[in-house]
Amino acid sequence: MASIEVKEDKYRTHIYGETEKNTKWRYGGPPNYDVVNKLFEEGRTKIWPTGSLEEKVQNLVKTWEMEMFHKTSFDDYKTVDKNKYTLSLNGRRALSLEEKRKLGGGYNSLLQTSLPDNLRCYNPAEETADSSHRAFTTAFPRGFAVEILHVYSGPPVIVYKFRHWGYMEGPFKGHNPTGEMVQLFGMSIFELDEQEKIVKVEFFYDRGELLGGLLKGSRSDSSISQDEASTCPFMKKTG
Repeated sequence: MASIEVKEDKYRTHIYGETEKNTKWRYGGPPNYDVVNKLFEEGRTKIWPTGSLEEKVQNLVKTWEMEMFHKTSFDDYKTVDKNKYTLSLNGRRALSLEEKRKLGGGYNSLLQTSLPDNLRCYNPAEETADSSHRAFTTAFPRGFAVEILHVYSGPPVIVYKFRHWGYMEGPFKGHNPTGEMVQLFGMSIFELDEQEKIVKVEFFYDRGELLGGLLKGSRSDSSISQDEASTCPFMKKTG
């Protein structure tokens, strides 16, 4: 009798198993994190002890992120309370799951900006969930890894510092790849309820850390003028 292959991810739950057999996945099936897990293990600066608070928070963040990016039905979310959940960025008004979806979800909700349209090097208002996903997975073919650097308080209100990083080995918005590491540091607060479901997420970081690194490469469109380039506040610093 053939053995049954049991799939799992070392850092994320709620991807495989009986409880996910009817899950609606954005790209037709559960995501495979083997490549980004390799990047994470090779580039992390912290290795947290098994069972530690830091490891638990790191795995929660990775699982939450997986669900937000890859599950299309709110009913399939296991890490959050779909009725109470809100997300806010840098003190902006908190968004419900439905409001987040209307923004395009994923990267769009995490890259909100008050810059005028003509100064937006990446404009969330013009991107869909699929186009934004395509843009960043193309720029980071090995993925965009995340690690927890410090946990300041445990549940029910988890406060932590994080690092996101990847290597720009693909083009981004008309900019050629540099092959360089692009990093983003920030702080976040996760508020959990009595069932350990996330009901509130707050992020604090400078999106320019990410976009500045992605816009360092030369323009693939040689017709761009210096005047056009100077309208982007991040391109001014690329030399």
